Amino acid sequence: MEGKQLNVGEYVDLMALLLDLELKDEYRDGVIANFERIKAIAQVVNEFPLPETIEAAPVFAIRFG
Repeated sequence: MEGKQLNVGEYVDLMALLLDLELKDEYRDGVIANFERIKAIAQVVNEFPLPETIEAAPVFAIRFG
């Protein structure tokens, strides 16, 4: 999304519409605030430089114990 800024309020409204989710006005500001936080965290992760030699793991295993 180079050159464009995500309008989180518009995104929340469109996703609620797409999911047929009734988002009450009293909760909308809180949902937008949380998505702003998610966006900030995702930006940090996406900007983290990875070496060209990194390969994606084909399988992820979860081990317990």
